[in-house]
Amino acid sequence: MKHIKKDFFVCLKNENGFSFLELMVVVVILGILATYVAPKFMGRADDARSVKAKVDIAAIETSLKIYRLDNGHYPTTEQGLLALVEKPTTEPVPSNWSEKGYFAKQRVPKDPWGREYLYLSPGVHDEYDVISYGADGAPGGDGKNKDINSWEIE
Repeated sequence: MKHIKKDFFVCLKNENGFSFLELMVVVVILGILATYVAPKFMGRADDARSVKAKVDIAAIETSLKIYRLDNGHYPTTEQGLLALVEKPTTEPVPSNWSEKGYFAKQRVPKDPWGREYLYLSPGVHDEYDVISYGADGAPGGDGKNKDINSWEIE
Protein backbone atom coordinates (compact mmCIF):
# COMPACT_ATOMS: atom_id res chain seq x y z
CA MET A 1 0.00 0.00 0.00
CA LYS A 2 2.85 2.37 0.80
CA HIS A 3 4.37 1.62 -2.59
CA ILE A 4 1.13 2.57 -4.41
CA LYS A 5 0.89 5.90 -2.58
CA LYS A 6 4.50 6.69 -3.32
CA ASP A 7 4.10 5.97 -7.08
CA PHE A 8 0.93 8.03 -7.21
CA PHE A 9 2.56 11.12 -5.72
CA VAL A 10 5.69 10.71 -7.85
CA CYS A 11 3.45 10.56 -10.91
CA LEU A 12 1.68 13.78 -9.85
CA LYS A 13 4.97 15.57 -9.27
CA ASN A 14 6.38 14.58 -12.67
CA GLU A 15 3.33 15.59 -14.70
CA ASN A 16 3.77 18.82 -16.56
CA GLY A 17 0.97 20.75 -18.27
CA PHE A 18 1.02 21.99 -21.83
CA SER A 19 3.45 24.74 -22.57
CA PHE A 20 2.21 28.16 -23.59
CA LEU A 21 3.57 27.55 -27.08
CA GLU A 22 1.63 24.29 -27.46
CA LEU A 23 -1.59 25.99 -26.37
CA MET A 24 -1.01 28.85 -28.82
CA VAL A 25 -0.48 26.41 -31.70
CA VAL A 26 -3.81 24.75 -30.89
CA VAL A 27 -5.58 28.14 -30.69
CA VAL A 28 -4.11 29.19 -34.06
CA ILE A 29 -5.19 25.90 -35.68
CA LEU A 30 -8.73 26.32 -34.31
CA GLY A 31 -8.79 29.89 -35.60
CA ILE A 32 -7.74 28.79 -39.08
CA LEU A 33 -10.43 26.09 -39.10
CA ALA A 34 -13.07 28.57 -37.93
CA THR A 35 -12.07 30.97 -40.71
CA TYR A 36 -12.86 28.37 -43.37
CA VAL A 37 -15.74 26.49 -41.74
CA ALA A 38 -17.80 29.25 -40.08
CA PRO A 39 -18.79 31.10 -43.28
CA LYS A 40 -20.23 27.89 -44.72
CA PHE A 41 -22.56 27.55 -41.73
CA MET A 42 -23.39 31.26 -41.50
CA GLY A 43 -25.12 31.24 -44.91
CA ARG A 44 -27.29 28.33 -43.84
CA ALA A 45 -29.39 30.50 -41.53
CA ASP A 46 -30.54 32.60 -44.49
CA ASP A 47 -31.32 29.46 -46.49
CA ALA A 48 -33.33 28.07 -43.57
CA ARG A 49 -35.38 31.28 -43.32
CA SER A 50 -36.21 31.13 -47.03
CA VAL A 51 -37.31 27.51 -46.70
CA LYS A 52 -39.45 28.37 -43.67
CA ALA A 53 -41.12 31.21 -45.60
CA LYS A 54 -41.93 28.79 -48.44
CA VAL A 55 -43.38 26.26 -45.98
CA ASP A 56 -45.43 29.00 -44.27
CA ILE A 57 -46.78 30.22 -47.61
CA ALA A 58 -47.74 26.66 -48.57
CA ALA A 59 -49.61 26.30 -45.24
CA ILE A 60 -51.34 29.64 -45.79
CA GLU A 61 -52.36 28.52 -49.27
CA THR A 62 -53.85 25.31 -47.85
CA SER A 63 -55.82 27.32 -45.29
CA LEU A 64 -57.02 29.71 -48.00
CA LYS A 65 -58.23 26.81 -50.14
CA ILE A 66 -60.18 25.30 -47.22
CA TYR A 67 -61.67 28.75 -46.50
CA ARG A 68 -62.77 28.96 -50.13
CA LEU A 69 -64.29 25.47 -50.02
CA ASP A 70 -66.29 26.45 -46.93
CA ASN A 71 -67.36 29.92 -48.09
CA GLY A 72 -67.21 29.98 -51.88
CA HIS A 73 -64.60 32.77 -52.08
CA TYR A 74 -61.22 33.80 -50.72
CA PRO A 75 -60.92 36.54 -48.10
CA THR A 76 -60.58 39.98 -49.65
CA THR A 77 -57.37 41.97 -49.43
CA GLU A 78 -59.07 44.18 -46.82
CA GLN A 79 -60.09 41.17 -44.71
CA GLY A 80 -56.57 39.83 -45.08
CA LEU A 81 -55.12 36.67 -43.66
CA LEU A 82 -56.70 37.52 -40.31
CA ALA A 83 -59.92 36.14 -41.84
CA LEU A 84 -58.35 32.70 -41.39
CA VAL A 85 -58.37 33.04 -37.59
CA GLU A 86 -61.18 35.54 -36.90
CA LYS A 87 -64.53 35.59 -38.69
CA PRO A 88 -64.68 38.67 -40.91
CA THR A 89 -67.41 41.20 -40.22
CA THR A 90 -66.94 43.14 -43.47
CA GLU A 91 -68.42 42.14 -46.82
CA PRO A 92 -68.38 39.52 -48.05
CA VAL A 93 -69.11 37.97 -44.66
CA PRO A 94 -68.39 34.23 -44.90
CA SER A 95 -71.52 32.11 -44.69
CA ASN A 96 -69.92 28.91 -43.45
CA TRP A 97 -66.83 30.11 -41.54
CA SER A 98 -65.25 27.37 -39.39
CA GLU A 99 -65.60 28.15 -35.67
CA LYS A 100 -62.12 26.67 -35.15
CA GLY A 101 -60.61 28.93 -37.79
CA TYR A 102 -58.26 27.71 -40.46
CA PHE A 103 -54.96 27.49 -38.56
CA ALA A 104 -54.29 24.93 -35.83
CA LYS A 105 -52.59 27.51 -33.59
CA GLN A 106 -55.31 30.12 -34.14
CA ARG A 107 -52.80 32.69 -35.39
CA VAL A 108 -51.45 33.68 -38.76
CA PRO A 109 -47.71 33.02 -38.91
CA LYS A 110 -45.29 35.88 -39.43
CA ASP A 111 -42.50 35.51 -41.93
CA PRO A 112 -39.11 34.33 -40.62
CA TRP A 113 -37.98 37.96 -40.36
CA GLY A 114 -40.88 38.84 -38.04
CA ARG A 115 -43.09 40.67 -40.54
CA GLU A 116 -46.62 39.99 -41.75
CA TYR A 117 -47.04 38.19 -45.05
CA LEU A 118 -48.50 40.42 -47.75
CA TYR A 119 -51.85 39.09 -49.03
CA LEU A 120 -53.66 40.30 -52.15
CA SER A 121 -57.00 38.97 -53.36
CA PRO A 122 -57.52 39.06 -56.21
CA GLY A 123 -53.82 38.77 -56.81
CA VAL A 124 -51.73 40.17 -59.62
CA HIS A 125 -50.41 36.71 -60.54
CA ASP A 126 -53.20 34.39 -59.39
CA GLU A 127 -56.54 34.38 -57.60
CA TYR A 128 -54.54 35.51 -54.56
CA ASP A 129 -50.88 36.37 -53.93
CA VAL A 130 -48.97 35.73 -50.70
CA ILE A 131 -45.59 37.43 -50.45
CA SER A 132 -42.67 37.73 -48.05
CA TYR A 133 -40.22 40.47 -48.97
CA GLY A 134 -37.25 38.59 -47.52
CA ALA A 135 -34.64 39.84 -45.08
CA ASP A 136 -34.71 43.49 -46.15
CA GLY A 137 -38.52 43.79 -46.06
CA ALA A 138 -38.54 45.62 -49.41
CA PRO A 139 -39.77 44.46 -52.82
CA GLY A 140 -37.15 42.85 -55.06
CA GLY A 141 -33.66 41.84 -54.08
CA ASP A 142 -31.28 38.94 -54.41
CA GLY A 143 -29.89 36.34 -52.05
CA LYS A 144 -31.29 36.67 -48.54
CA ASN A 145 -33.27 39.77 -49.64
CA LYS A 146 -35.07 37.90 -52.43
CA ASP A 147 -38.87 37.96 -52.29
CA ILE A 148 -40.66 34.65 -51.66
CA ASN A 149 -43.87 34.59 -53.70
CA SER A 150 -46.75 32.12 -53.65
CA TRP A 151 -46.88 31.87 -57.46
CA GLU A 152 -43.21 30.84 -57.63
CA ILE A 153 -43.37 28.03 -55.06
CA GLU A 154 -43.51 24.56 -56.57
